[in-house]
Amino acid sequence: MRRVVVTGQGSINALGHTAAETCRAMAEGRCGIAEIDVRDIERLSVRIGGQVRGFNPEVRFNRQQIALYDRFTQFALIAAEEAVNQSGLVFEGDLANRAGVVLGTAGGGVNTWDENYRTVYEEGKNRVHPFVVPKLMNNAAASHVSMTWNLMGPSFTVATACASSNHAMGLAFQIVRSGASPVMLAGGTEAMLCFGGIKAWEGLRVMSRDACRPFSANRNGMVQGEGAAVFVFEDYEHAKARGAEILAEVAGFAMTSDAADIVMPSKQGAARAMKGALADAGLAPAAIGYINAHGTGTAANDKTECAAVADVFGHHADDLMISSTKSMHGHLIGGTGAVEMLACIMALREGIIAPTIGYEEPDPECALDVVPNEAREAKVDAVLSNAFAFGGLNAVLALRKV
Repeated sequence: MRRVVVTGQGSINALGHTAAETCRAMAEGRCGIAEIDVRDIERLSVRIGGQVRGFNPEVRFNRQQIALYDRFTQFALIAAEEAVNQSGLVFEGDLANRAGVVLGTAGGGVNTWDENYRTVYEEGKNRVHPFVVPKLMNNAAASHVSMTWNLMGPSFTVATACASSNHAMGLAFQIVRSGASPVMLAGGTEAMLCFGGIKAWEGLRVMSRDACRPFSANRNGMVQGEGAAVFVFEDYEHAKARGAEILAEVAGFAMTSDAADIVMPSKQGAARAMKGALADAGLAPAAIGYINAHGTGTAANDKTECAAVADVFGHHADDLMISSTKSMHGHLIGGTGAVEMLACIMALREGIIAPTIGYEEPDPECALDVVPNEAREAKVDAVLSNAFAFGGLNAVLALRKV
């Protein structure tokens, strides 16, 4: 089987409009969560989020494009452009025929749904824009990325709630490793921060009204974010032959299903996914120096994830660093694993471990080194990135330094 490496990365999220800005904010422990600017905010009980600020789509896209691109598609295109430009790849000839894109999203065009429900139900209009369906469909972002970059190989969308990005990246990894394609773009995108999107999540009663504090005893829920991150996954020999800069190696991937409960996580399912990723990568548990946790800031998720880590890593769990960057950029739902991949690559390349900010009180059920509040310098050679979704769908990636 072929080795798979990352040769480009791009992002836009609450911490920055590029991957470099995002990593710098993570290293500084900055918080991108604040009061959001959405229509009818006075009708919401949750009024904070990791919103992308200072973004004007009219600067990046023309009127015809904006008519076709929901906000989640706009984010994906911006992140993909940065990633492809960094990689230096030009997709033409045989490479264009075989290269593709896999993106994760949970909600797809939620902003388009929200706007057009208002048009029909609130304003009483009987017609909507003819492009509403192609604008809101979950595969819109992947389709537009493929068209923009001439990617004519395997291209599709994965929707597995909060694990969507990790599933998408894992499948892209498997496609390249199998030899089916030498290059795949992979990642995730989400834009649920609108009235309807937030109101739906309010109903679950898992949202914090003040801050995201993963692993802290006084945590009181998750905070939504928005944005995208996209990576170029490339066959190692292909990258080496063209002299590409290699950011990290994607070494292993595993996915499991709890087959238990639609919302409550399972320690066993999470543990099996981590063990599977280690086995797929050929890594011993002691080789892992850092885990980017799912770490949502909910009582159930955090303690279940810590228990699963303790089961998988045994005594080595005491030496592991584990942090949740959701405390800074919020939970991007289907896009979150992709933004978190940036923290994993930063750990491997720069030896900077992103912190869990907002940590205030130790929780005996989360008694691990959660890198509280301040980033840390540490040499790590291999990392895991965890994603555990509603529906009991788990996806874990293993990366190592090249």
